[in-house]
Amino acid sequence: MMIFENRNILYRLCIPVFLILTLFSCKTEHNEKKDELISKAESVIQDTTEDKEVKIEENKRFSSEDIPEKYMEIVADTLGVILDIRYATENNFTKKQIYDCPRCFFRKEVGEKILAIHLDLKERYGFGIKLFDCYRPSPYQYRLWEVMPDPNYVTPPKKGSIHSRGMAIDLTIVDKNGKELDMGTPFDYFGKEAHSDYVELPDQVLKNRQLLKKIMEIHGFKGIRTEWWHYSYRGLKGNVDKWIWSCE
Repeated sequence: MMIFENRNILYRLCIPVFLILTLFSCKTEHNEKKDELISKAESVIQDTTEDKEVKIEENKRFSSEDIPEKYMEIVADTLGVILDIRYATENNFTKKQIYDCPRCFFRKEVGEKILAIHLDLKERYGFGIKLFDCYRPSPYQYRLWEVMPDPNYVTPPKKGSIHSRGMAIDLTIVDKNGKELDMGTPFDYFGKEAHSDYVELPDQVLKNRQLLKKIMEIHGFKGIRTEWWHYSYRGLKGNVDKWIWSCE
């Protein structure tokens, strides 16, 4: 009987102790979970802040209003040059506006050559040039590639277009009245008729293309097979640029 009573007393003493230990354990576990959640929240906030800072830095780098010193701008009517920047409109093969606004930049050495070509044509024939595309920021190259992922017509963005180096131009020749010479196809026509080696065209068209090719090569530019309007300057080397001009 005494043994039973002692066990009963021991049992009664153990219950409060057990409850205290259990509550302490739960509180500790709760605090640990709380600390873990706080730590995760702080981590998310930190990551979000870092992402925001990165985006801000990218905007500063890519959308700066400051024109890099190595570039020059050709504006409408510079020495009589005509601008028709098609990718700043929906009048192009994508049927979408790719550029936010129409401006034309080149590496300085290239821009000076282009103006020399215009003056050369004017002096020899009374002609001039019309520019369809100039420097193309790398982000815009990605937009084009999304629409036309064909390396025969659009340079893969990872490779980097010569346009994105400020050393390529899309152009045609205009007469003294600003009318385009007949080149057989419109600008950005993706078909064999636009190829520079396609000869099943009227004689006058072939002569016009030959005139464009000759004047461009005299000034150090080289064409490509698939587009009669595209030329790039071979006298320079440069990296792909990402800066985007201001539209203000």
